[in-house]
Amino acid sequence: MYRNKSDIEHPTSEIISKLATMKRIYCYYCLLLLLTIASCSPKGPYALTNKVYRDKTKGYLAAIQTQLPDTLRDSSGTPVPSAWVGTVNFGIRKPNYVIIHFTAQDSLGQTLHTFTITSTQVSAHYVIGKNGKVVHMVNDYLRANHAGLGKWGSVTDMNSCSIGIEIDNNSNEPFTAPQISSLLLLLEQLKKNYNIPQANFIGHQDFAPKRKPDPGPYFPWKTLAQHGFGYWSDDVLELAPEGFDYTIALKLIGYDTSDPKAAIVAFKRHFIQTDIKPEITQLDLNVLFNVMGKYSGQ
Repeated sequence: MYRNKSDIEHPTSEIISKLATMKRIYCYYCLLLLLTIASCSPKGPYALTNKVYRDKTKGYLAAIQTQLPDTLRDSSGTPVPSAWVGTVNFGIRKPNYVIIHFTAQDSLGQTLHTFTITSTQVSAHYVIGKNGKVVHMVNDYLRANHAGLGKWGSVTDMNSCSIGIEIDNNSNEPFTAPQISSLLLLLEQLKKNYNIPQANFIGHQDFAPKRKPDPGPYFPWKTLAQHGFGYWSDDVLELAPEGFDYTIALKLIGYDTSDPKAAIVAFKRHFIQTDIKPEITQLDLNVLFNVMGKYSGQ
């Protein structure tokens, strides 16, 4: 059907109605598209840091997939023949220690902020809130920045072989029952997943006695030992033998004794708790003798 010029210049109400309907449909689809895009985007206050985490893990994956042998040269600069041959026998990092910390901050939110800004350069695999909430922040097979400088036995790079667990606690308060309940469940899972020895559940204070006091004398190490995470002294103690050398005993357990007083305080924060003075008493010697036997007999 042909329309005359006046029909084109002055569209009928039917055409206007159709144009309006098409406009509404177009707007609807645009809105639907925006909602779809929004639903695919990460949400929440940590959306940006979660994206950074994903991007970094992709970068690490790309790095280990790059199999280019380094070019070796002798003293004259002559290249040494080299090649890449992939073995069938390999794996990824397996954590062998668990290090327990307190956050020394005022809330779970404050700690999560600390661990999600680059300026601090610190992190942990897990953070446990006062209500027992467990926040997983680094994959167990990856290295978190939680232990720092220290020594336990022959281990000096603890970050490369451990899982760090931070517990929301300002350092001057008891730990809550929900926190300890969640911690025990988490430790049970980690011990089972990675076959972590009982002796290898320690505190930051144990690894870094010169620098760190956490998780401190409020932490229920006895309860953990009763569940198979670390050791605790027996209720009935033998007297330490005459001439018992406490520095050797501390070293046998794992402590860095280059600063003997710091090692004593760290030991007492863990195994005595009612007294953390840097002097050894007869009770301390008895406990140390008892605990040393458990660690050396593992």
